[in-house]
Amino acid sequence: MAKVRLSGAQATMLATLYGRAVDARSSRSVLHDTAALEAVERLEFDFATTGMRRGDEVGVALRAGHLDAWTREYLAAHPQATVLHLACGLDSRVRRVDPGPGVRWYDVDFPDVIDLRRQVFPEPPGGRYELIASSVTDPAWLADIPADLPVLVVAEGLTMYLKPDEGAALLRRIVDHFPAGQFVFDAFSRRGIKLQKLNGPVQAAGATLYWGVDDPAELEAVYPGRLRCVTAMSAFDLDGYDRLPARLRVVAAIGRWVPLMRDMSLFYRLEF
Repeated sequence: MAKVRLSGAQATMLATLYGRAVDARSSRSVLHDTAALEAVERLEFDFATTGMRRGDEVGVALRAGHLDAWTREYLAAHPQATVLHLACGLDSRVRRVDPGPGVRWYDVDFPDVIDLRRQVFPEPPGGRYELIASSVTDPAWLADIPADLPVLVVAEGLTMYLKPDEGAALLRRIVDHFPAGQFVFDAFSRRGIKLQKLNGPVQAAGATLYWGVDDPAELEAVYPGRLRCVTAMSAFDLDGYDRLPARLRVVAAIGRWVPLMRDMSLFYRLEF
């Protein structure tokens, strides 16, 4: 059993890991992430302390599955590509997506997270795969990544933990480094950031949210003339909310029609 010694933003990955594991146990599983279930069983940790509530696992699985689908779509169009999976945590996305032989895949996260990852996922997925032990905001790690292929940057549950200047600088560095590519990620609006005290996993981990985005134009303005938003969609527009418990289905139905709720959590695709 691997002991967990994480706090703050890093500890929130335990909630999403647990959500994917609970979903994997369900007869109506969305993601079928058995690797998450195996990882949970290898950790010495009380997952009841993550702040997850009944039904939250469906939202976790839908979010992950949506970004998986965008990842597969990009790699189908670009079989020779580099994937930067930023703040990978204990996410088995590389196994779920199963990229082809022409894809270089890099999982990037803090050194203590990467060390824990090696313990719970002892067998590498094979192929052109590497772990990078670094904060995603440290400019140094990117210099070692070959810049000869288009890039897909996947960031699930990351942007809101960055300060706005950190997030903008990260986007600019990647755009400057690669010839072309795409970012796929989720983000909160400023109202979503203000309501972080209602976010159970964030509060349980003692984490703080910073960066809220209210309009795709704010993201395009990070690098005028290079970044363009091709998709911006509400989390409430994901398919599969019929799997939620009744009380959460009501919330999701209201969220689709109330703009202040609808725009609090969004998915973005940016191209350059």
